[in-house]
Amino acid sequence: MRWMIRVSVLALLLLAVTGALWAQEATPAADAEQTLYEGQVDAPPFPPGLDWLNVPAPLTLDGLRGKIILLDFWTYGCINCLHMIPVLQSLAETYARELVILSVHSAKFDNEGQTANLRQIVQRYAIQHPVINDRDLTVWRTYGIRAWPTFVVIDPRGRVVALQSGEISLEAFERYIGGMVAYYDRLGQGDLNREPLAAALEGAGDPGTLLLFPGKVQVDAAGQRLFIADSSHHRIIIADLTTYEVLAVIGSGQRGRADGPYADAQFNQPQGLALRGETLVVADTGNHLLRAVDLATQTVTTLAGTGRMGRTFVPFDLVMNAPLQVDLRSPWDVAFDADGTLYIAMAGTHQLWRLDATTGALRVLVGSGREAQNNGSLRTTDLAQPSGLYYHAGRLYFADAESSTVRVADLAGDAVQVIAGTTANDLFDYGDVDGPPGRSRLQHPLAVVGTGTDDGPLYIADSYNSKIKVYDPAAGTTTTLSGTGGTGGFRDGAADVAQFDEPGGLAYAAGRLYVADTSNHAIRVIDLATGQVSTVTFPNPAALQRPEQPVTLIGGNAAGGEEQTLAAQTVAAGAGQLHLTLELPDGYKLNPLVASTLVLESTPLLTALPPATATAPVIRYVITGDTLTVPVTFQAGTGTLTADLTLFYCEAVQESFCFIDEVRLRLPVTVATTGAEADTLRLERRVIPPDL
Repeated sequence: MRWMIRVSVLALLLLAVTGALWAQEATPAADAEQTLYEGQVDAPPFPPGLDWLNVPAPLTLDGLRGKIILLDFWTYGCINCLHMIPVLQSLAETYARELVILSVHSAKFDNEGQTANLRQIVQRYAIQHPVINDRDLTVWRTYGIRAWPTFVVIDPRGRVVALQSGEISLEAFERYIGGMVAYYDRLGQGDLNREPLAAALEGAGDPGTLLLFPGKVQVDAAGQRLFIADSSHHRIIIADLTTYEVLAVIGSGQRGRADGPYADAQFNQPQGLALRGETLVVADTGNHLLRAVDLATQTVTTLAGTGRMGRTFVPFDLVMNAPLQVDLRSPWDVAFDADGTLYIAMAGTHQLWRLDATTGALRVLVGSGREAQNNGSLRTTDLAQPSGLYYHAGRLYFADAESSTVRVADLAGDAVQVIAGTTANDLFDYGDVDGPPGRSRLQHPLAVVGTGTDDGPLYIADSYNSKIKVYDPAAGTTTTLSGTGGTGGFRDGAADVAQFDEPGGLAYAAGRLYVADTSNHAIRVIDLATGQVSTVTFPNPAALQRPEQPVTLIGGNAAGGEEQTLAAQTVAAGAGQLHLTLELPDGYKLNPLVASTLVLESTPLLTALPPATATAPVIRYVITGDTLTVPVTFQAGTGTLTADLTLFYCEAVQESFCFIDEVRLRLPVTVATTGAEADTLRLERRVIPPDL
């Protein structure tokens, strides 16, 4: 508590004294440099027991003495925080020897606090600097932080010198950090340590999956085509809707910005897709652009945006007649109406925009620009990072991620209302609860889609709950359609046992729901008549293989949905262990670039370490070899242990193909208080690769 008070007071003092610290335009006067660049209060140390990513061991402030340290307090569902990732990367490259950036991930949502999920985000956005999982907000409170993102600068002597919240431009950062470097060089006291800090991208980069964090999907029922935003491969995939044969790849796969033919075009984290005739519009989120793909001529052009991220407030009444001269701000999804008007979920401005089909003008359609959950007229409604769109009959439905709601804008009636999630003006009122609006709860939904009928159901990607939910307009309630929730997973089969991992996109056609299962790097299909969930398998995977990445993971060629019941076992009550043995075929190995896992469902028969809780009813272990031993305490009784095993394995010599083996193991168990000597439950799995 002492640290929190001192740092909070310092923060207030800095904000009062230095004012627009980050916006300084000139070199400060000599008598002001000491105030700007020398701190007066020692930075509080990092508490032990935190998970660190991108470094081999936790770092300490004492060990970083001599470095300028920039703490980035963020959470990965925050669009403003995501905007800062490329800024920080550029800053790190400019001052690679003098500056250390530490990303303190202080989670807003429960799902964001899971280290496994954070590791995926580090990989998705190629974050190169050390990352701390501050899931319990310990570091956040110690430094007196109040908002995401917030930046704290620590001088080379280990003292806090500046604190500022909000997005900060690269130019402002460079002026301040550059000024600090020059100041300590002029002092000539040897304060700066220019030895490089060892850090590496978590997971060593691309795990070799055919798709990499696909964000959105779109269906062309008439043309029998499936469009996939292969977001972290920076490209769009076109596949046959029936066979899933890859028909075309739009984009070179290299992050960038370039128009032209399919092979030469470049995107940056593309997300939403909207189809009208033979024109596919792409929300090119990382480039802050709208792109138009002419499917007939196989060329890509820019429809709106300059490529610069917008930084100014966009008023409701402003008409922007030259879309190519407008700075957009993280467009996340797009949707057409019957007349060709394009609707845009402008996540970065917390608004919905429209591009008029007749005039070509851009303007704000819904949202004041203030980030909140407040409903009223189209002008006065407050949104919070809208990320998914569905238009039908004058009503624009949107998944409003940071308010954890799905809402609908009645465009003719000039009104917005909640249909799923909280009705309170509270961005922290989230959860996983079925029911009517106000009682139901979602967690950071990213997509909504309907069936194209006036009274049909609406399907919701409840992303951070790793579920697909359905809203019944007649009953006015939201219920779970598929997914077991929790920390997510990968499993095909019946709707009540199928698992997803942060699904971000939905599309509907002919009784089937297509799901961009983002963190599983897969497209899933829900047959709404049978409730069965399957995974899209591409029959020509070589079409998606990139020259620089020989490893290809065949999604769907797995033991998807398989269940295996093992022979019953008896063990003695008390301390013991659970032992897993894997038998891989000759010439194969586990894929080191993606985590194979064992997930145990909570059961009173045994207590695994750490124990499961009401909010975390499953326990997840990462498998790195052909055996895994878990210490447990056996409780007397009988029952069935359920273990979900997901293995990613590759041909070991040429590494030409990789596969998924996914199975649910059921083990009948008796824990006896007398007469039993065994202290180990044994799980075994023999892996058989699929026929190609």
